[in-house]
Amino acid sequence: MTQRINIRQMADDAPMGPLQKWLVALCALILLIDGYDLTVIGVALPSLMADLKIEAGAAGVLASAALVGMMLGAMVLGTLADRIGRVKAIAISVFIFSVFTAACGLATDVWTFGVLRFIAGLGLGGVVPAVTATIAEFAPRRSRSFITTAVFAAYALGGVLAALLGRSLLDSFGWQIVFYLAGLPVLLIPVLLKYLPESAAVLQSRNDQTALRALARRIVPQQALPADAEVFAPQPQQQAKVPLARLFQDGRGFSTVMLWVGFFSGLFMLYALNSWLTKLMAMAGYSLKSALMFLLLLNCGSALGSFGSGWLADRLGMKRVLTTMLVCGAVATAMLAQQMSPNMVALLVFIVGFTMSGGQGLAYAYVGQYYPVDIGATGVGMAAGVGRIGGIAAPIIIGTLIAMELPHAQNFYVIAAFGLLQALAFSLINNRVAAFSQQQQPA
Repeated sequence: MTQRINIRQMADDAPMGPLQKWLVALCALILLIDGYDLTVIGVALPSLMADLKIEAGAAGVLASAALVGMMLGAMVLGTLADRIGRVKAIAISVFIFSVFTAACGLATDVWTFGVLRFIAGLGLGGVVPAVTATIAEFAPRRSRSFITTAVFAAYALGGVLAALLGRSLLDSFGWQIVFYLAGLPVLLIPVLLKYLPESAAVLQSRNDQTALRALARRIVPQQALPADAEVFAPQPQQQAKVPLARLFQDGRGFSTVMLWVGFFSGLFMLYALNSWLTKLMAMAGYSLKSALMFLLLLNCGSALGSFGSGWLADRLGMKRVLTTMLVCGAVATAMLAQQMSPNMVALLVFIVGFTMSGGQGLAYAYVGQYYPVDIGATGVGMAAGVGRIGGIAAPIIIGTLIAMELPHAQNFYVIAAFGLLQALAFSLINNRVAAFSQQQQPA
């Protein structure tokens, strides 16, 4: 009798072998680059506004251009990844955001810059769902939350890199240099195509037994694979023709909506901070270099928060850890509206990064594991795509508030309110119907 090997179970129980290590390294590198390309607008914005003579309201619209592209990229490329293959979707996304972010440095007017940022945003948004779903599929189950959030720490480290390069290079080379450097990752594409594993669900949909057997050998190289063994990836018995419809099946409808509300609120908060924190601190009387230091602290906190939240989530449950972090972060953000010493402001900015920004990596880990693996990229893509609406609105709303010349403290109250809304939305999600609950993972 032919032996049947469940490749998904094999990946769940596998040790951290060469495939898993390549996966973590490459996905972390991709997200570091993605985080750099996203944060670079916040680094360059004060200089860009002065050079191109842009008012605050228009600058908010400009900062949102990439986020509009990210929304469309997350929805389209995220869903497409479950059809054409995640490796191809990732490679296409990296090409788009590398080339067009670099091209932003050539822009001499607001409209050209906005169009280029929009196109770059398609790649920036498209890469995250495919990367998240790939990690959720191949990371060992016992440490999946930690690995996912650890990889997402690289997203924040990209922001750290952008802030450091901005402090070092802006005065000497102008705002254009930080965009030119973003073109280098296009050289990474051949490595991605060679070493990233393709989704077993995609290979199963193609009935590619040869590729499935090769993937099984990569997952656990030391395990002998019988010559007559059939390797398979389990598929749902009844699949909807449209993957999007399955997000609302099996009791997941309300929770899917809450995930979308949570991502909307979280990305509003994240992009409000990454786009405007430097400017808000400059308005509060700090020099540009000091303001960039606050952005650096925010992203350092975010990176450490991603590591810490993943470690805690594997022990205490993702939802419990996430909601606690968000409430604490909202309180710290509201406190930034108060007058206090620079050292206390720096500490609060770090706490905000650790809790609210760092929590977004755990939110991606949460949604990446919430849905069955064969619609994982679709689930992440739709949540992130809807969330981009909040991200798009954030720079515009904060820019409008700044243009109204209201006290800069009001901006921090608005951001804190969205952090609380995200905490409420995630607290209402039903974990009993989640895919990780079926695998007896902590909720």
